[in-house]
Amino acid sequence: MHSTPDAFLDGYVRILTEASRTGRRLTRDELRSRRELGARAAASGHGWRVLMREHLAVSRTFWPTAAAPDSVLSVIEQAVDAFADGYEHAQRLVVRQEEAARREFIDDLLHGRGDAGRLAARAERFGLRLARAHAVAVAEGPAKYDETDPVPRQVQDALFTRFESRRVLFTTKDGRMVCVAPGDQDDVLTHFAERAGAATDGGRVAIGRPRPGAVGIGHSYEEALNTLEVAGRMGFDEPLLRAADLLVFPVLARDRQALTDLVRSTLDPLEQARGGARPLLDTLTVYFDTGCVAAETARRLSLSVRALTYRLERIHALTGTDPTSPAHRYTLQTAVIGARLLDWPSRPL
Repeated sequence: MHSTPDAFLDGYVRILTEASRTGRRLTRDELRSRRELGARAAASGHGWRVLMREHLAVSRTFWPTAAAPDSVLSVIEQAVDAFADGYEHAQRLVVRQEEAARREFIDDLLHGRGDAGRLAARAERFGLRLARAHAVAVAEGPAKYDETDPVPRQVQDALFTRFESRRVLFTTKDGRMVCVAPGDQDDVLTHFAERAGAATDGGRVAIGRPRPGAVGIGHSYEEALNTLEVAGRMGFDEPLLRAADLLVFPVLARDRQALTDLVRSTLDPLEQARGGARPLLDTLTVYFDTGCVAAETARRLSLSVRALTYRLERIHALTGTDPTSPAHRYTLQTAVIGARLLDWPSRPL
């Protein structure tokens, strides 16, 4: 700050003396000058309390004794009100500019845009040290959120109340809530997941792996997003998912053509069944999810064990692959996972 608070009272004593003596209202130019000084005071970073104390001190020192008290108070009220109007307007502008800068920084950070050195310099301003490894958690709920909604505000308040001194970044992005924290502070991301899950009434949170540098944050963010997508396709109902625990799925999906060929060659014959492939594919999904336990599979599908056995035999007959045989099981289970990742048979291959 280059100016002292009294520098923003330029002309105030003259206005106080002249207007109080005649009992007139402040002129348009006088009001404009007060607003301009208020805006400059806000831009210089001076606190409102200090500025008001300075106004009161000057008013007391230069109180026009020859004027009626009501006239003096009226002038003080008009001058301070105009000053406050300029101050508040400038503050709102600064807040909007800061928010725009923060959103731009977050977009650049999460999407890996911009020079790494400049990103690191900007990161310090927002509480991050990009020399450290960071992990990103992404929460999604039944609705899309922005930072003005009650749910993100509730989660943010809970997060910063508990971890006020930590270098944590919270934002919303594409309708989801995002938390960036140092990679060695998993308690922050876990707490974020708990609060986000509670606030969204059963939402889901994915945490990417810790990665170093600005580019690493973008990679961790993409991992978290991909984990949410995989969880949706695979029907996972866990509220907290970690990318490190689900690495097999991105590996499978990386070569989409090979995965498509596997699903087509292994499972396409199921389309010949009465009712199409879906009932038999669902049977395989539950069968593998239960660890190939026939009784539990039958219970979950509301079938008798005999009816389940018939379905498994039908799958064997159509595909030539026996789901009950350990020798065949891996290929068939991988194909079933691939079908879920590719959303087959809802989407033709």
